[in-house]
This record gives sequence, structure tokens and C-alpha cells, in this order.
Amino acid sequence: MTPLLQVTDLTKHFPIRSGAFRSGGFRSGGGVIKAVDGVGFSVDAGQTLGLVGESGCGKSTTGRLLMRLLEPTSGSIRLDGREISELRGSDLQEYRRRVQMVFQNPSSSLNPRQSVGSAIAAPLLAQKITPPGGVKARVRDLMDRVGLRPDHYNRFPHEFSGGQKQRVGIARALALDPQLIICDEPVSALDVSVQAQVINLLEDIQRDTGVAYVFIAHDLSVVKHFADRVAVMYLGRIMEHGDTEEVFRSPRHPYTRALLSAVPQADPAADRGGRIRLVGDLPSPADPPRGCVFRSRCPVHPRLDAEQRELCSGEVPRRDIACHHTEAVAAALTAATR
Repeated sequence: MTPLLQVTDLTKHFPIRSGAFRSGGFRSGGGVIKAVDGVGFSVDAGQTLGLVGESGCGKSTTGRLLMRLLEPTSGSIRLDGREISELRGSDLQEYRRRVQMVFQNPSSSLNPRQSVGSAIAAPLLAQKITPPGGVKARVRDLMDRVGLRPDHYNRFPHEFSGGQKQRVGIARALALDPQLIICDEPVSALDVSVQAQVINLLEDIQRDTGVAYVFIAHDLSVVKHFADRVAVMYLGRIMEHGDTEEVFRSPRHPYTRALLSAVPQADPAADRGGRIRLVGDLPSPADPPRGCVFRSRCPVHPRLDAEQRELCSGEVPRRDIACHHTEAVAAALTAATR
């Protein structure tokens, strides 16, 4: 069965520019920022993939590549088996209808001079779609669907709370009945109680419509309860990818283990002895470590023998766990956190 979305060896490099401005732009200073470097995953219809990692790991850039807001340096993105980089004209317009996005900041993603009704209607007008009953009736239905009062159609964004603005963004994404929605940290700017309401809304929408999500987040507790599968990113690459329950129950990559150990515990009596603290700063994406990009911060790497450490400096296989020594890592971290 062909997945709805198939991403293979996706790469996005940004050239480093410096020097005086010339007619053709800034003179190149050499080198590139490897924002996304060989990412691959798939999403089935009606499924949620959680894309997680610390700030700067490339997850939001990946979302923009999926939307074709950015053009990839290399790699493949296929929707229902069709390569999206080849789409032009009406085919690209159809892709825009099938794939939508909910942005992180609900305030900056809405035009302050445009009423919320006009914002939700914009995709319909851009696609020249007139739904039964008219555009205004469709917008009112969408507002009701996401928990907004339809009679607030003519109000402006500044008259709404952060959670209400994000509901406007969700309604706008739903306007064209998409098959896939890219959610770029849609709840990170909201209060905790409002986060739960928005997550519940997204779950209800998925249950009713069968839409698939790529859910970009740094809050692992949200991803644990919302995503079917999870991909953990670090420095532009995926470190571990698998079923959410399995990854959270038995993480195998040391970076995944470190992330999960940092999740706050609600129980004050809970044992916090298993916290894994990473040392050192995040390497520059312009000059990542050769081979395993995590080895410079890996808590197990210094304990490996010379032959094993040399293996870490070589190419990491393209697999669900980007680590040469998963068994050694499991044993070492288990012993260290007892």
C-alpha cells in the first residue's frame, strides 16, 4: 500500500553569504548551513507523525519543504506516489489544496487588517471554489466546527485570545478539505489548558475527516498522547523513528533517551535519578561532526573502545535508529541511571 506521504533523503542546504552587496546579491562566503540533511519518513492516510527535537534541529524547515514554501536541495517528497517537485500550474494548485499548514504563532499568521471570516475564506477564493450555499456559509460552518461563534465573522484578530486565533488558523487549514495538515508547533504559544483544548480539537477533526498530520513539536508529552509514530531530529537528521508507544517505552538512541529523561515529572515523589544530562553545545549545522552527528555530545561515546569510536566517525546507516552501537548504548545508559 502506497503511503499518503513519502519523504526520501530530503536535504535543504542554505548557502553562507557574506561580504559586500553586489547587483546579484551578497557575495558567497563559502560553505552551507545543513538545515535538513537526508531526512526520510512516511505518513499513511489518517495517521499522525510527530516530528520532535530541540530548537534548531530542522523540524520547521522540514515542514516548509513539505509545503513547498522552500525548494529542497535534493531528495524526494511524494504525495500519493507523485513527486511534488515536478508539479506546476494546476497540478501545483491541486497540491496546495490537498496539503495545508497550521503555523506556530497564531498572531503573526493572521493579517491584523483582515477579518477572521475573510482569513478563513481566503483559501476558497484563491482556489476559485464556491461551496454549496456560498463561501460565507462555508466559513460560518468552519467557525462553528472549531469552536468559534459564527456571528464573529467580521471581527478582527486583535479581538480574539491566542487560543481563538489558533482555532481560526485551523479553520483556514480545513477550508479546502485537505488530506494532510502540517502542524508547526501549533500549541507551543498557548497556555497549558488551551493546549489541551486545541489538541482535542485536532483529534476530533482527524476522527471525523480522516486527515493526516505531520505534528512538529518540542513538547514530548503532547506528542506521546497525540502521535501514532514519532521521528526524533537532531542537527538536520533523524536519530530515531518508530511507533510512538515503542519509542517512549524503550528508546534506543542516546539522544532520544536524553530527551525523554528531561520530560518534567508531575509526581513530586517520582525518582529523578535517571536524568541524562548532555554536555557541550549543539555543533554548528555549517560544520556538523563527520559520521554520527551526535557523537560530540553522546554520553556513551567516551566509554567506547577505540575501534567503536572510530566506527562512530563513519557513515551511519539509513535506518530507524541512527546509531552503530544500540546494544552498547542501552547497557551503558541503563547502568549509569540506576
